[in-house]
Amino acid sequence: MSRELGGFSCICGRVYVCISRRRFKRYQHWSRWHTINSFKRHTALEVHNPEGGEDKISNLHDSILLHILSYLPTREVVGTCILSTRWKNLWTCVENIDFDDSFLYSSRVFGYPMKVTTFMHFVHRFLQLREESDIKKFRLSCRVCFSASHVCSWLSIVIRHNVQDLDLCLFVEEPFMLPQCVFSSKTLTSLKLEMNCVLELPTSTCFPFLKTLHLCLVTFRDDSSTQRLLSSCPMLRELAILDCEWMNLKLVAISISSLKSLIIDDLPFFGSTDDLNGCKIKIDAASLTFLKYSGYLSNEICLYNLSSSVNASIHIPILYEKRNQIAFRAVKLFRGLHKISAARISSRAIESLFIADIEKDRLPIFYNLTHLELSMELENHSIGPLKELLQCLPKLQSLHFSEGLDPCMHLCEDDWNLRSVPPCFLSSLKTVKYSNFHGNDTEISFLRNLLEIALVLEKLNIVCSKRPFGDLKKQKEVEDQLRSGHGGSVSCAIKFM
Repeated sequence: MSRELGGFSCICGRVYVCISRRRFKRYQHWSRWHTINSFKRHTALEVHNPEGGEDKISNLHDSILLHILSYLPTREVVGTCILSTRWKNLWTCVENIDFDDSFLYSSRVFGYPMKVTTFMHFVHRFLQLREESDIKKFRLSCRVCFSASHVCSWLSIVIRHNVQDLDLCLFVEEPFMLPQCVFSSKTLTSLKLEMNCVLELPTSTCFPFLKTLHLCLVTFRDDSSTQRLLSSCPMLRELAILDCEWMNLKLVAISISSLKSLIIDDLPFFGSTDDLNGCKIKIDAASLTFLKYSGYLSNEICLYNLSSSVNASIHIPILYEKRNQIAFRAVKLFRGLHKISAARISSRAIESLFIADIEKDRLPIFYNLTHLELSMELENHSIGPLKELLQCLPKLQSLHFSEGLDPCMHLCEDDWNLRSVPPCFLSSLKTVKYSNFHGNDTEISFLRNLLEIALVLEKLNIVCSKRPFGDLKKQKEVEDQLRSGHGGSVSCAIKFM
């Protein structure tokens, strides 16, 4: 049997089939593959040292060896059984199991049907021969089209082994339903499911100890089944809903008292603007500390009971055909964020808050928000909305331009001169960080104007994008230009990083 498994593990080559823009590419596993082969070559040299040197690796305790093997894909773990008697059965005790069929598609050793059969046989035999001990983590990435019944059988075995972390990345070409035992596991603490089909759920779901739930590419069937799933995780701490289809839903409530992190990513958007009539998502999570939303607000998001400890990241591109509808939803989203203490916001999201057709007094005052990061390049048409937003942040202490200015941006004389200086510039803004600094006239003018109106600023940290700014003489020239204005905080320290 070792010869069978060892032979399979020697199949070389690997290609990554891009089914989605996320985990199907699995670039990290490519780098791991090279690490694995380096590890195998080193191990083989130690075990079969012709000079009779000490075999240090094989002398390690089983627990240490199993810990090392837990970082490797399973086909490489099994390959170690041919190294020596010491390694012959070690693979049967490994707690982390990782099967991925993507490397088969570049191999020319067999025809495609033979490859599939070989992969299925390998997974089946591995699970049969493995010891009866519990499985800590099980990852499976494969095409389901030729082996739906086998996939269900494998998952049933894994659930019986009290798996804690289940990571499934399944490419489906026809309707497919996971076995019911997956949705009633009493040992699962993490479930990551990427599957390009309707998410079929049993009539009863229960995850008493689940702490992490990631759903990617799935299409939610209806309100009741989706609500049943979200309500069956009383201990959930992390929820990510990525590139999923909501079009079958009207109203869903995410009300989980233990939830700490929530990510909703609705990008990219391939539908028509008519699809913006999506569902209403009510989020009530008093323990939440991190919220990330990216998308066109095709669904209406309503936030309740968020605390001041929330760190929010918001990106809302603008569909100009529906700009007013998106603006209303963006304002509603930000009203629910009025207690947050830190935010990372794209310039597009800020623009969506200040569409000209919407009344001006719609945003609340963010009294708790002390840290703001702008996650996109600032453009000419972003300056006005940013000025408006800063008026709503009276306690802001730090401001970070993480991407700097658009290289094509040209500031006019009054672009950054504020008719009404934001309160935070007069009393609380102590630190400004500007990244991606090129040293052009527009950037220098922008920062000089900022220094003039930020009366209590203590630090201006400039992260340079070019090596010449490592020259102290060049830095001194730029600093002199920045200080050439009138007014502002004389004691502000300018630091080039």
